[in-house]
Amino acid sequence: MNSSPLTKQPNLPCIDFSQENTKQGSTSWLATSKNVVSALEEYGCFLATYNDNFSPDLHNAIFESTKQLFDLPLETKLRNTSKTPSHGYVGQEPVVPLYEGLGIENATTLQGAHAFTNLMWPSGNATFCETARLFTEVVAELDQIVMRMVSQSYGIEKHYERLLESTSYLFRLIKYRQRHEKETSLGIVPHTDKSFMSILHQHQVPGLEIKSTNDQWILVDPSPSSFIVMAGDACMAWTNGRIEAPQHRVIMKGTEERYSLGVFTFIRDEIIHTPEELADEEHEIQFQPFDHYKYIDFYYTDEGKKSKCPIKSYCGV
Repeated sequence: MNSSPLTKQPNLPCIDFSQENTKQGSTSWLATSKNVVSALEEYGCFLATYNDNFSPDLHNAIFESTKQLFDLPLETKLRNTSKTPSHGYVGQEPVVPLYEGLGIENATTLQGAHAFTNLMWPSGNATFCETARLFTEVVAELDQIVMRMVSQSYGIEKHYERLLESTSYLFRLIKYRQRHEKETSLGIVPHTDKSFMSILHQHQVPGLEIKSTNDQWILVDPSPSSFIVMAGDACMAWTNGRIEAPQHRVIMKGTEERYSLGVFTFIRDEIIHTPEELADEEHEIQFQPFDHYKYIDFYYTDEGKKSKCPIKSYCGV
């Protein structure tokens, strides 16, 4: 395991998404947009505070619902299947024995939230359903603000509008069980996300580490008021490599359970093209147009798993 020194959270940019800073066209919007693009270009991610839209009550409610979900019997959780790899239940894996996760596809829709809830609780669980949908809606709104800032800054907002029409949100609820004394501390292996964008929210136990450009691991301390906004592989291709998806992992230091939430964006029924505005003499097009879901399928092949940069192996020029 990499034993490079850890850098504490202050080295990861923290950006305030207050109502003042998210008023389109304002001086504050432009300044915040500049900070967002700078952070994504340097780190591939940043911390976002979104206090005006995300209350402590919702933070507490979603994690109470998450604990309730993971208390269900394994045979119930195994019902969470998907045609797309890693979108349903994942757990009981020898390589990462501490990890367990479930996925709600189309999580911002009533249909998606109801389908998952009724699968887990055939007699119904209105509180879980509403809490999960409300949380995902709040995070999806943050995602869209970030992407509008990015696309406006790059002069490609019209291209983002097309992608937005085809955006699907996957909500993954994740638990890392208690680690026994002699067990591995690796919660999840170092990887980049296959999503377009990912937004993560942690409970109270630290563990998430993000690799910086100088190969240091940045430890992201949990905060009830902050989210980790992170670029995925698809965003890297769309921005012609200007924004790179960061390597990240989870290391479990103590013996406590750890809960984490992730909302991941995927582009459905739309071929992703690198906008021509991002190509010039200094920046030739690096990626061919690609289907996002076919890329996910590729990643789970032997070739995809062995590749150091799967998105370049799949559609790199």
